[in-house]
Amino acid sequence: MTKLLLASRNAKKLAELRRILAAEGLDGIEVIGLDDVPEFPEAPETDPTFEGNALAKARDAAAATGLPSVADDSGIAIDALNGMPGVLSARWSGAHGDDQANVDLVLAQLGDVPDDRRGGGFVCAAAFVVPGGESTVVRGEWRGTIIRAMRGTNGFGYDPIFVPEGHEVTSAELSPEEKDLLSHRGRALRLLLPNLRALA
Repeated sequence: MTKLLLASRNAKKLAELRRILAAEGLDGIEVIGLDDVPEFPEAPETDPTFEGNALAKARDAAAATGLPSVADDSGIAIDALNGMPGVLSARWSGAHGDDQANVDLVLAQLGDVPDDRRGGGFVCAAAFVVPGGESTVVRGEWRGTIIRAMRGTNGFGYDPIFVPEGHEVTSAELSPEEKDLLSHRGRALRLLLPNLRALA
């Protein structure tokens, strides 16, 4: 069994990657998270791009643990906010990871934006790094519309205010399996499958 480190402490991201690998029949890989390895200094996410942050996290993890590592950086880019919050999505309201405050701030900023101009999309860059070896960075995007009030309890972050293109429900109203097929992170992680198959 090959160990693959997902450089995250987010249990939902770990479950998501495990589901995607299981759906692809990749059962020779055991996905572990940062809580499963000895702590190491993690560089702050200071790159202005999703790709740069994902690659830095994956390189740090692979160098510190000697394990093949995957990391992602993701967020939401809203057209009416000139592509923001972007890489600042997790700390848009000032406090890192306060989902409710971040959503409240975005809804306030979009208060007077008409429904037909509330487009945006989730973006995920995912990086795969083999210790002392190759690195691959991919990008997945998921377009949709930002609605005016939260709906749904699945998911996290901006999911409750995002209705994907072609759907009537928010990302937070989709089942985990539906979301894996559609989401920015699911799309990015599936682009890494050739690398992960080579591991298995």
